[in-house]
Amino acid sequence: MAHNLHNTLQPHQGREDSTRFPNWASLWESKSKDCPLSIRIVLESVLRNCDGKKVTEEHVRQLASWKPNADAHRRDPVRARRASCCRTSPACRCSATSRRCAAWRSKMGKDPKVIEPLVPVDLVVDHSVQIDHYGNKNALDLNMKLEFKRNEERYQFMKWGMQAFDTFKVVPPGIGIVHQVNLEYLARGVHQKDGIYYPDTLVGTDSHTTMINGIGVVGWGVGGIEAEAGMLGQPVYFLTPDVVGVEPEGQAASGAAPPPTSVLTVTEMLRKAKVVGKFVEFFGEGCSSLSVTDRATIANMAPEYGATMGFFPVDDKTVAYFSGTGRTDAEIAAFEAYYKAQQMFGVPKTAQIDYSAEPGARPVHRDVRRSPARSGRRTASTSTR
Repeated sequence: MAHNLHNTLQPHQGREDSTRFPNWASLWESKSKDCPLSIRIVLESVLRNCDGKKVTEEHVRQLASWKPNADAHRRDPVRARRASCCRTSPACRCSATSRRCAAWRSKMGKDPKVIEPLVPVDLVVDHSVQIDHYGNKNALDLNMKLEFKRNEERYQFMKWGMQAFDTFKVVPPGIGIVHQVNLEYLARGVHQKDGIYYPDTLVGTDSHTTMINGIGVVGWGVGGIEAEAGMLGQPVYFLTPDVVGVEPEGQAASGAAPPPTSVLTVTEMLRKAKVVGKFVEFFGEGCSSLSVTDRATIANMAPEYGATMGFFPVDDKTVAYFSGTGRTDAEIAAFEAYYKAQQMFGVPKTAQIDYSAEPGARPVHRDVRRSPARSGRRTASTSTR
């Protein structure tokens, strides 16, 4: 961020260094506390990446004027902080091809090393190991050796990519599925570059990238061409979305995981609420009581109920999850301080946020709840105010 549009850069209070962050609220003083959290994070990205070309001041203004029931006819450009891929690597293939062309032109003074993905790319090789051996303690090791033998050229190419490109990393097979690795390891909460702090955002080549929404990270699945564009620093465009608020009600017994039918019930209700192409954002006391793993499970189902995202706010449970999954003390402190400075820490209470009404409907509070079948089952209501 080489600009200070509308003097939005502010010192990062509570930190001893001279870091700053773009404060989107200064663009929206009268409504900042009513704006959905997911829209605030998208607005921060648009504001920070405003270059007057791909992302213009008009884009900033039009998103800063977001209203709950506005017509979705405007296209907003979002530059993701990073990209995640699973199983295959379009970034490595395209970058390798581009470097070959640059190498051919090197005779004309072109340096092939200038070809580099502009945002960090993580390739997670999952769903690749076949089960040839089973029923003994060496089964995993034997299956892994067969996997590397069968696909030797593929892994040689990936290794070359890691060595050739600074922004390309590979998570080998046998570690976990891409969503789990993304949630437990790759997501860092906030990032810092040139003294500017900003939240983690991403695009992924799998539709269930939305699992990352469970820890307050804005991200969703895109097609291969969009992912490649994002890797090259191009913005991903989408229509200004409606944001549907969902308030879980009730609490499960302490330490007990909700039954799978609860997650499927939420999915069924949201399908009936017709949230296709919208942001879904969870709030209220019931949301606060959900564990991070429960939140991630519900967020993971966003493609099933048709939403672009199933977003959960950052709170103390998110910070505790980061602490328990290997993030450093410095990362956790920066993560918590940033969201508190932006007034986005904690789960919003009932009636605190202005959410969208369904198209063609009056702004009402409409319950779509199902009676609990047994103790500990959570119900939910979608708030469309």
